[in-house]
Amino acid sequence: MFIIGISGGTASGKTTIVSALKNFFPETVLEVISQDSYYKKTDDLNFEEKTKLNFDHPKAIDFDLLFVQLNELKKGKTIEQPVYSFTEHNRINDTKNTTPKKILIVEGILIFNDKRLLDLFDLKIFIHADADERLIRRINRDQKERGRSIEEIMNRYKNTLKPMHQTYIEPHKNKADYVFDTTKTNNKAIAKLTNLIQQELK
Repeated sequence: MFIIGISGGTASGKTTIVSALKNFFPETVLEVISQDSYYKKTDDLNFEEKTKLNFDHPKAIDFDLLFVQLNELKKGKTIEQPVYSFTEHNRINDTKNTTPKKILIVEGILIFNDKRLLDLFDLKIFIHADADERLIRRINRDQKERGRSIEEIMNRYKNTLKPMHQTYIEPHKNKADYVFDTTKTNNKAIAKLTNLIQQELK
């Protein structure tokens, strides 16, 4: 199994790039795991308390479970991947049956913060985009896909997203094997990653 870690700021283009790769390669060879599936459970909090959590801090992620499940996949075992709901701010009871594939992509804003994960990644990619462009994309996405108001989005950006990016995401750029700037286009990153995966499959 060849494991690719793809990190970068919120709305930098990670999901778009990964979706393009999923569409290009058959399901039989490529699997994707998102860091977002591994947010810690918030069963003990009411909804208002959940909305105030800092989801962009490494402590919000269950890295222990993610590390264990990545190792299980590497050993050829099937896992029950958790499923997270952004509208409920919590994991739901369902899980996703995930089987080992030749290529595994792990994507998320904070995945380079855990040394255990870094050591598992055979290839590390950082997706960079201009801060203003990322904010515009974030507003559009959270309104359409997550039902968030402009006020909620901007408050979260100012109080958590921006400072967390500066503290826990941007400093890890130098750990990447490749850094792609997607402010204007994702095409270069998609083409390069497609080529790298094709070489690995050969």
